Amino acid sequence: MNTFHSEDGTTLGYDSMGQGPSVVVIPGALSVAADYAEFARALAEHGFAVHVLERRGRGVSGPQGAGYGIEQEREDALTLVRATSARFLVGHSFGGLIALEAARKNPGLEKIALYEPGVSVDGSIGVSWAPRYEQLLVQGRRLDAFAEFSIAAGPERARHWPHWLMKALLLIAIPRGRRRQMLALLPENLREHREVARLDNTYEHYREVVAGALLMCGGKTDARWVDLAIARLAQTLPNAETRRFERMDHFGIDRGAPREVAAAVGAHFQR
Repeated sequence: MNTFHSEDGTTLGYDSMGQGPSVVVIPGALSVAADYAEFARALAEHGFAVHVLERRGRGVSGPQGAGYGIEQEREDALTLVRATSARFLVGHSFGGLIALEAARKNPGLEKIALYEPGVSVDGSIGVSWAPRYEQLLVQGRRLDAFAEFSIAAGPERARHWPHWLMKALLLIAIPRGRRRQMLALLPENLREHREVARLDNTYEHYREVVAGALLMCGGKTDARWVDLAIARLAQTLPNAETRRFERMDHFGIDRGAPREVAAAVGAHFQR
């Protein structure tokens, strides 16, 4: 993994592959750069040099730090954009929010592609779960904290599931290695979601995005916040088109069908 230093001196890593115009990919919450390897390889096959950022708090990258906020994430992304002379940006979930912030008043970015960007509309992404979640983290009960978060922020159909059921499903549905990775990132996840909630209803700022935007979502995501975010961004961004992948959920870009998403992103960037 390559490394660079952000504006505040924090060391950050990134994976690179392919040749051609540069693209920076920004992962979502509870994810690391390696989760997007298949997407990056597929996008590289379409004729791009793809650079996947290892965000703060992950792998070789430095910690989020005491003064953590969206501004640090924005500077990290822009520093990598400058270092790689990237003209294109891809963001997933919380990474999509970072991409939008990075693209504001930035004519150097020609196009962006966002898969279910973490944009809160009218409190759609809240943090009412945070006090109990934080308490469980202090107690060392990370799987319980993960279940608390998953009930509150996951699919609508799961909002009234009992805690024990969600906890059992997390053990069954998520492979051990990936679950271990996600549990390790729970403190970072809390800080990131607090930033999303703090930026609630600031989507009007994205009228300042001059890059052509591709807004993507999955037909099986089952999350009200996604529908609201895509609808408001489609109305707000000056130059946006939408693409819905009916067979995918929130993780279509990294785990569902990364090659299919990469084909759509590559076509958008090449137009």
